[in-house]
Amino acid sequence: MPSAVRLTLEPTLARAGMFDGAWWPHSRDVRAELPGLITALSAHLGAILRVGLDQDAWDDIPRSLTIDGRVVHIGWFTASDDTMSVTRGLNDHFMLLVVPPWATAPAAAAAMEMAARTGNRMPAAMILAATGTTPEIPDAVPLLAVDAKGEWIREAERGAAGPVQPAPVSTSVRSTPNSTHPAWPRTASRPPSARHG
Repeated sequence: MPSAVRLTLEPTLARAGMFDGAWWPHSRDVRAELPGLITALSAHLGAILRVGLDQDAWDDIPRSLTIDGRVVHIGWFTASDDTMSVTRGLNDHFMLLVVPPWATAPAAAAAMEMAARTGNRMPAAMILAATGTTPEIPDAVPLLAVDAKGEWIREAERGAAGPVQPAPVSTSVRSTPNSTHPAWPRTASRPPSARHG
């Protein structure tokens, strides 16, 4: 029996932040993990034609997979740590944080909630560091916590604020189906160009 897809989408799908959602796969096996994700995303976003994966996060990346009778092309990036791009239509991209499979449930839940927060501007490395899924904060930035808006709280500013509280991990997509949304424009800065393996 397939494992539940652990996926959370930004609730408005306005695509105003760094990420459009987050995914927590069960393993590094693309062939085992991607079909469930694509099926879940397609139900909410429409047909997914291409994905771009972080090369270092997966054991073996095929050029394509046939999922639900449709060929999904797979590219890879060498500098997209813990992220993936998803393309519907010809050039309509979504960016997801990919939480490492080995993350603990509380850390993964917190990271997914932060990535899917409307207007989030934090990159993947900072989200994962803040939620305890990486051993240290990137570049030794002296930051201890994240406030309710997803902003870093520096040591001198921390006061009574504490780290973000983990939210329960959704086993289904938290979003409104695509039929209620127009085809949103995409910012030119996301995603990076994919290289194909």
